[in-house]
Amino acid sequence: MYFALVYDVVDHFVERRAVYRDEHLRMVRDLHSRGEVVMGGALGDPPDGAMLIFKSPSAAIAEEFAKHDPYVTNGLVTRWTVRPWNVVVGP
Repeated sequence: MYFALVYDVVDHFVERRAVYRDEHLRMVRDLHSRGEVVMGGALGDPPDGAMLIFKSPSAAIAEEFAKHDPYVTNGLVTRWTVRPWNVVVGP
């Protein structure tokens, strides 16, 4: 199954994320290397949100990621949700 983790973020997110970005990306890359994160990135230009796509049997991995993501724990994410994503077209 796939799950979309969607973030709403603070104003001036790009500037404010800089101090936490390396740790956030390390966490994402670790999950990606294990096949648990398929893709992810910022939404909007300038970014006003972000989305990560997880491949796992349940939403638990995405939820745990969000709970420990430095963007969340340091207040850059104002709201996050995990939703099942039913892929109709694609691999």
